[in-house]
Parts: sequence; C-alpha cells; structure tokens
Amino acid sequence: MEETLLYLVGIIIAIMIAPVLIKKTFLWVRERRMLKKLSQAGMQDIDKMDGHQFEVYLKALLKELNYKSDVTSGSHDFGADIIMQKDGKKVSIQAKRYRYKNRVSIDAVQQVYASMPYYKTDECWVVTNSMFTKSAIKLAKACGVKLYDRYALADLINRSKATIKAKDIKNTVEPEERKCPVCSGKLMQRKSKEGNQFMGCSNYPKCNHTEPVAK
Repeated sequence: MEETLLYLVGIIIAIMIAPVLIKKTFLWVRERRMLKKLSQAGMQDIDKMDGHQFEVYLKALLKELNYKSDVTSGSHDFGADIIMQKDGKKVSIQAKRYRYKNRVSIDAVQQVYASMPYYKTDECWVVTNSMFTKSAIKLAKACGVKLYDRYALADLINRSKATIKAKDIKNTVEPEERKCPVCSGKLMQRKSKEGNQFMGCSNYPKCNHTEPVAK
C-alpha cells in the first residue's frame, strides 16, 4: 500500500513538473536559435558600429537587394537617413544604431512618417539593431511604417546572402567625426593591442580621453 502511494505521488509530481521542463527546454532551444541567427548576421559587429557606419552598411546591404540610392541633400534634417528605390517604389529609411537595451521610441516613427511627403516616398521604414517601444510599434502599425528590429534585421541579412559583411564596414569605414569633450581635439578611430577599436583623442599623449566607437 505504501509503495503504491509513493508511486502515485511520484506520478503526480512528474505530471506537475513536466510542463515546466518542457517550457524551459522550448525557451532554451528558441534562445539558441536566436543567438545563431544573430551571429550569422554579424550582429555583434553591427553593435560596435556608430550611426554613420550603420547607415553605410544598410545602404550597401540594400544595394545587394537591388535597391538603388536616391540622391538627396540634408536627409538628416527631414526625418530620413537613407532614400532608396526599387521597382518604381521610393523608400525613406531611418537608421537607428542603439545600444541593445535602449529601445527606439515613437519619435523615430513620427519623423520617418513625416519624411514621406518631403521626399515623395511610397514607403517608410525604421531599421535598428535594437528593439522598439510598445508605443512605437502601435503607431507604426496605424501609420503603415515598416519596423525592422534586431531580429527582423538579422532575418533580412541572412535571407539576402549578402557578400558585404558588417565586419568589413566596421573595420574600413571611419566613424562620424567627433570632438573630444576634454580638450576639443578630434577623436580618431584607433585599435588597442587586443585588436579592439575605440575612439582616441588626436592630442594624445597630452589628452588621454577615449570612448567606445558605438556610444
């Protein structure tokens, strides 16, 4: 009788634990797939870019997807960083290279949507290596703005089978020029002994200020 009771208790515990184990296994498998997808897309190199390098990379990627650059002037002043065309359709794009934990807000959606009449575009996108806030997603859906978050961008890169690699852009394209906040000198991209890139002051060794390329 006692053995039977213990057996039944064991079965009940197993039934209770099984859903938790299944859920944990599912989440673990999904996380591994996501990490593999991001790695294949070179997201670790995109995360180390500054905003200018990210724009250059996106333009190169879209060209491999048969988009053509549309010549514009001062696009940063009118809500779009990149203007591209394909199949007679014109697209205005805002590129947001953020730290992973910093989510892209509703402002980006408002700005790129407002760029459409100025550039006479048919579509508008916001592309980021990060994620979007709930309000940004909600407004984008209402306005028809396409959002490419970290995982959607990785999908786009992997599907395209692009020959251009994020690492190549990161290593060859100079970051946007910055001033040293300490001495007002010019910050230049440099490489440490370990091979890591950073921004260092042109007045070194008088000024030792450094900062990451991706702020």
